[in-house]
Amino acid sequence: MTRPLNILFVSSEVDPFAKTGGLADVSGALPQTIKELEHEIRVIMPRYGCINERKSRLHQMIRLNDIVIPIGAKRFPLTLKSSFIANNQVKVQVYFVDNHDLFGRTGLYVHPETKKDYHDNDDRFFFFDKAVLELLKHLGWQPDIIHCNDWQTGLIPAYLKTVYRDDPFYAGTRTVFTVHNMAYQGVFPRSSFHKTGLPESLLADEGIEAYGNVNLLKSGLRYADAITTVSEKYAEEIRTSEEYGCGLQEILQGRKGDLYGIVNGIDYTLWDPSVDQLIPHRYDARSLDLKIENKKALLREMDLPFEEHTPVVGIISRLADQKGFDLIGDVLDDMMKLGLQLVILGTGEKRYHELFEKAHKRFPTQIGLSLSFNNDLAHMIEAGSDMFLMPSRYEPCGLNQLYSLRYGTVPIVRATGGLDDTIDDYVVSTGEGTGFKFKEYEGRAMLHALKRAVEVYADRPAWRKLARSGMAKDFSWETSARKYIQLYRTLVKK
Repeated sequence: MTRPLNILFVSSEVDPFAKTGGLADVSGALPQTIKELEHEIRVIMPRYGCINERKSRLHQMIRLNDIVIPIGAKRFPLTLKSSFIANNQVKVQVYFVDNHDLFGRTGLYVHPETKKDYHDNDDRFFFFDKAVLELLKHLGWQPDIIHCNDWQTGLIPAYLKTVYRDDPFYAGTRTVFTVHNMAYQGVFPRSSFHKTGLPESLLADEGIEAYGNVNLLKSGLRYADAITTVSEKYAEEIRTSEEYGCGLQEILQGRKGDLYGIVNGIDYTLWDPSVDQLIPHRYDARSLDLKIENKKALLREMDLPFEEHTPVVGIISRLADQKGFDLIGDVLDDMMKLGLQLVILGTGEKRYHELFEKAHKRFPTQIGLSLSFNNDLAHMIEAGSDMFLMPSRYEPCGLNQLYSLRYGTVPIVRATGGLDDTIDDYVVSTGEGTGFKFKEYEGRAMLHALKRAVEVYADRPAWRKLARSGMAKDFSWETSARKYIQLYRTLVKK
């Protein structure tokens, strides 16, 4: 029998402690599933000021001044605290790297009032990455794998390949670096490099410099033993396209043998209509008729009239360019002519707020709008909509299309990244498929996919079969976790 692995999962945000996006969901769920598969995994993150110590049950492990981390000419003491994330089966220990001067703020990366990056994000995450490696030695816990996530952890592989290269404590340790979104790279002025403590030779294009700046994402891509991203299609896109690779595609192309796409999972204890406590009527594939009762409740909530044969199209999203809302703006009038209702939940860029506010006024019986973050309403939209629209310009993985499948809410997506990997385009002649896809990033292409969906919706038996096909798909975290464990074992054997 193969021995269990020791894995340290390093992330700048972890649900339920601190969250700005999908990284926190992954960091909360994946380690628990890996622990359920009988491996020893621990998580480490910064202790931000927004984390309530009493509510999160933090307790102190290492006192202030026991370890001091140099960042350039400054020296920062740290405290280590600990808590757990848990479900019914397992508890995963979470370490919190605490320094009040660096992390004792309510925002994670951005000032909550100015909406600008903190001026010292370089110091903050140089410190965090150094602290992780020093703390492991202090604790005496040797990981087989250090699994790093996004630019905030990008220096850890570089430190292990240089500063700690001859340290016997890390002789058997390998690194995995996961990219959740190539657009966020951790770019700092060249003058920041001296604060890293890395060898001067790394301040070069062959090292961690990119386009005249220090680039922490590039550091992870350059020095990790393996690179993963959150879907197979996105792994291909980021190494073959300048648009998707965001200027680092050549590095990824050079390392394509070390690059893997593993689709994120979802938590079916939270996102499943048969157990969802946030929807009025629970249902499954056998009781799909109850979905229409959720549709009625959703339309009441959004102050829209209920019409049995009118399809409701849901959108839950950050309102940003990446998400394809410019396409909706281009063809909105034609969308309304298809005889559908649109329910939109999200916040984001001002111009999209204005676009949808004007659209709501023009089409008050067809468009329902909530410019907010509302988890209860998100669940109602998944349960009450007939279709779910995700016309993204790019989408590394995407989660809402996976939620939609389980809720029998048929996804309409652009064929990019994880959307392309997880949705099978419907074929009228065979009745096979789980949704509708369009390839070109163009309003007319999206409109054609919507039209196809509306036409199939009119055929009730065909639509019922399509919805049930999606509900039968399994995107649980266990599938993803087993792929990560297989990769870890491959690296440990090398």
